[in-house]
Amino acid sequence: MKNTVPERIVIDDWLVSPPEGLIFRDEETVHLEPKAMAVLVYLASRAGDVITREELEKVVWHGAIIGYDAVTSTIIKLRKALQDNARNPRYIATIPKRGYQLIAQVNLAAEMDFTVSQSASDQPSPNKSVNLPTPKWLSWRKSSPVILLALLAVSIISIGLIKTEQHDIVQRSSVRLIVIPFNNISDSAEQSYVADAITTDIITDLSTLNGVQVFGHHTSNNFRNADISPDDIRKKLNADYILKGTVWHSGDNIRINVQLINSDDGYNIWADRYDLTRNDLFSVHQLVATGIISVLDIKTTKKEQYRLAQHSTNNLIAYDYFQKGQQISKSSTRESLELASELYRNAIETDPGYGRAYGALAYILATRYRRGWTDNPQESIDRALSMAKQGVELDNNTPHTFWSLGYVYFMRKELNDAKRAAEESIKVAPSYADGYALLALINNHQGNFNYAIELIKKAKSLNPYYTWDYSFNLGMAYYFSGDLDQAIKALEEAQERNESAIPVKLFLAASYARNSQLEQAEWTVSELEILSPSATLSHTETTIPIAKPEHKFRLLKDLRKAGLPE
Repeated sequence: MKNTVPERIVIDDWLVSPPEGLIFRDEETVHLEPKAMAVLVYLASRAGDVITREELEKVVWHGAIIGYDAVTSTIIKLRKALQDNARNPRYIATIPKRGYQLIAQVNLAAEMDFTVSQSASDQPSPNKSVNLPTPKWLSWRKSSPVILLALLAVSIISIGLIKTEQHDIVQRSSVRLIVIPFNNISDSAEQSYVADAITTDIITDLSTLNGVQVFGHHTSNNFRNADISPDDIRKKLNADYILKGTVWHSGDNIRINVQLINSDDGYNIWADRYDLTRNDLFSVHQLVATGIISVLDIKTTKKEQYRLAQHSTNNLIAYDYFQKGQQISKSSTRESLELASELYRNAIETDPGYGRAYGALAYILATRYRRGWTDNPQESIDRALSMAKQGVELDNNTPHTFWSLGYVYFMRKELNDAKRAAEESIKVAPSYADGYALLALINNHQGNFNYAIELIKKAKSLNPYYTWDYSFNLGMAYYFSGDLDQAIKALEEAQERNESAIPVKLFLAASYARNSQLEQAEWTVSELEILSPSATLSHTETTIPIAKPEHKFRLLKDLRKAGLPE
């Protein structure tokens, strides 16, 4: 296949060859990744203009959901390749709160015929020098805008960002859907937990379907009561559809209205109303999920249909106990977890077959073990394992019970078992972001840092408004892989999201210390001692489930350097 492309682009003193993925200066030859080259080509086509992050995501990533740091990390790679300085830029300037600007002089080389190769062996080696002909330069600014846009388009084709028969492009195999938290319109605000429970159950049901990519709970909650148009949601998330609903609750009567909105034009493509009694609550999420499957013509397997038909419990009182426990446990304080534990125990006493309640209680027991909030740590973690196993035995159709089992195994330092349970959670629910995050955490502790980074980026794509532990996971992976600047950046973001998270402060103190930022390290340790007096080197060594001795030794050495007491 033949395309006319710019033979070369000159950006100041660099010679850029988009078809080869190479840049040259004097005796230097540098290989750029396809995405980095695509960003550079686009910036060059708009030299002098400020390009927003959103525009780059739309043009280069074609609107796919990516982690917030994808554009940033690509710019960092470009600056490194160009030997640019972010604080005193010569090529790419960051315009605060606006975007990026190519500030160097740009010229376009003469055109040439470029043949897209069918074979990988035809591609130039990244490490191989290429002898370049001396080109006949044309001024980029003086060229016809139509020609320039055409040249830019075929340049992007040549580096594989627009679909051609010669390039394998990852295609979207499922629709993207966000469930906005259902609005409680009852007279009593106390009934809001019912609306939240319905929202959560619908998200869980849809996450088990391969034909739907549903965004996670925390991303959903970010749009609670938000005055935002469907078009703005589409721009932020690249979501195809938006599900909204209201819940009215009075006595035993419940009315639920739902509407499925096409984000492209803002029109409803489906709406329904359900007049139910409280005893029908268990079937609401199934009815809504079935309606969405029908209107969007989503193909489902028999196993997926079976899972949709299952109920975690048929006992309304147990369901109420569990949902109130879920609501209270969100603050994660010692007192709130104690109260949530009591509610989960009440749910189990009311319905001994309620698997999710066992899993939730197991998680709290393991959390108390991790935080030193128990007088008998071994008894707590043993009981947590028993509860988690029972949860899976009672309900293996939801990802949450497998997640809880994986987390308990993780706290017991039984990492292989933890990994198997976490993997099972995303087999049950392919869109379950927290499952990918837990799997990343486990791989971090097993020493598989690059794979952990891949997993956490996957989790972020499913849950763009992620919680602190996602950034913590990423920071830990960068810390152990030796990229301290990225580690500190991720861990500081995690700390901004949760000031009281003990693991974040541990790894942030260690990262500061290893990076010779001792003042920041000591300050972080002082905050840590206030939050958790039990946070010592000996407690960390005992409880943190790091598999490889050399990695644990490095962490303890850096924490000792930061001033964490023995």
